[in-house]
Amino acid sequence: MCGIVGHIKRDGKVDQDIFRKMLKTIEHRGPDGEGVFISSDSKRALGHRRLSFLDLSELGKQPMSNSEATVWVSFNGEIYNYLELKEELRNGYEFITGSDTEVILAAYQAWGMDFVNRLKGMFAIALLDEKKELLHLIRDRFGIKPLYYGVQNNELVFASELKAIMESKVFPKELNKSAISDYFVYRYIPSPKTIWEGINKLPPANYITIDLNDLSETTVCYWELTSSNEKAEIKSLAIETEEILKNSVKQHARADVPIGSFLSGGYDSSALALWMKEEGKAPNTFSIGFENWEKSEHYYAKTVADFLALENNAVVATAESLNLLKRMPEVYDEPIADISIVPTYMVSALARKEVKAVFSGEGADEIFGGYTWQHDFFNKTYNNGLLQKVKNIFKPKNPVDFYAQSMAMGWFDSQELKKMLHPDLHVSIPKDVHWFYRQNFRKDLSPFKAIQHMDIKCFMGELVLTKVDRASMANSLEVRVPFLDHQLYEKIFSIEENHYIDQNQTKKVLFETLKDNLPSEIIERKKQGFVGPDQYYMNIEFYRKELGESNLVKQNIIRKEYIDELLQESYNWKLWKIVVFEKWFTHWVVNFEE
Repeated sequence: MCGIVGHIKRDGKVDQDIFRKMLKTIEHRGPDGEGVFISSDSKRALGHRRLSFLDLSELGKQPMSNSEATVWVSFNGEIYNYLELKEELRNGYEFITGSDTEVILAAYQAWGMDFVNRLKGMFAIALLDEKKELLHLIRDRFGIKPLYYGVQNNELVFASELKAIMESKVFPKELNKSAISDYFVYRYIPSPKTIWEGINKLPPANYITIDLNDLSETTVCYWELTSSNEKAEIKSLAIETEEILKNSVKQHARADVPIGSFLSGGYDSSALALWMKEEGKAPNTFSIGFENWEKSEHYYAKTVADFLALENNAVVATAESLNLLKRMPEVYDEPIADISIVPTYMVSALARKEVKAVFSGEGADEIFGGYTWQHDFFNKTYNNGLLQKVKNIFKPKNPVDFYAQSMAMGWFDSQELKKMLHPDLHVSIPKDVHWFYRQNFRKDLSPFKAIQHMDIKCFMGELVLTKVDRASMANSLEVRVPFLDHQLYEKIFSIEENHYIDQNQTKKVLFETLKDNLPSEIIERKKQGFVGPDQYYMNIEFYRKELGESNLVKQNIIRKEYIDELLQESYNWKLWKIVVFEKWFTHWVVNFEE
């Protein structure tokens, strides 16, 4: 796991001092070393910060080139099937390292850009082909690893994090005003937008090819989930699913250093801890709890750890932990209002004291139907009762409208945005504030799978995975997510949803694989998201203090009357979104201007 940067100029030379400053900004993503490639004409620079797991020697250092030094790669991530690919490629390529990076070079030479479809892993890859005068920027199927880029004044800059691009001084520090509205609607800024004008996020499952002669770009979506409606008996489906997941765990466990695991006491993380132990990789486990809360996850995590005879370490969040909000703008670069940004950062810091990498259960809820809104939609849309069938005929549930309501956590539509934002920003409010959900709504899918697809592309791809990547990498910790195996997702999407969703049992398929292997207290536990008690987030005095001298108000972003009105209420998630944005704005705009 690493961090990458790049700077391409059509005219003039890359300023190497500035380039190294860019690389320095993401040192936390790779504290084990750095590497830089500068082309002979000094117009092209690739940089890499290394967090080493495979081939810890200097041979594994990046940027790495082929034997002719015509193709260079700077790569952030892990290729989990690199051994299998290496065996397939061995006859046509002489490997000199034990790293997965060299497999990327060999695969590109053998298969061209089609090599991307053969990769199994999490990755953000920059491939510079000097012979063909092309640069390829590639992001993994689910968006586990980030990649930002922009073109300005005949210069291309890309990096793992926005702060590195801003350090290049190529782009003016101009807010993307429509992204402000997007943030309040979604809790994040959806791809391809970023908070800054001129800089883009590469969407998941996409790559762009850039012609180095004119910096024109071609975008390719190389993977999309397809659906069919096969029948499946639950026990056989569970057996097949378990086989896929155990193989995924085995591949994800490949490393030359120990790997731990986050543990919440839910199905997902408990399954990973169980299968890691069965694989002979008994992990240290790490948990987050909340003070004075009977539902705190660290209690359940200890139950699982004791049952599996694993070491468990826990950190408990208190009211004072919210003071870490002032650190979050530097961690996340963009405003992101997931309520677990602070707890995720805390448990990552805890884990990094013991290990360089952990397993985590992201991706299980999306594919197995673990979210409450998924079950609500399924029950309302697929209910077999006569009354519900009649309602569905005359007033069918619109998946996008349902999804937007479920995701809101503080509802903002055009009217509410106009009420909150300064009048100068009203012109930048999107005509369709839910454009991103609509963009990722697939009419060719069944209604329930359409909800799942929006979860994969929107909630998980933009919010959850961003949160996990930034919080962990800020602590120089790699998070591996074995449930995000594209073969698993393709398998489940080939099955009719009635065969893997049950109105009375959350994550039915996963339940079948675990019911005889974990304590009944865990198996019978009601689904609980990664949240804390309401009182942790709904202390109105906290918001009154944090927003009392609001820079968003002073600089004509948000109306003071709107904040004052919210502070009269005892419970409103809009305040959380505003205070997160306040912290970000103060750090990246106000303090940088002063």
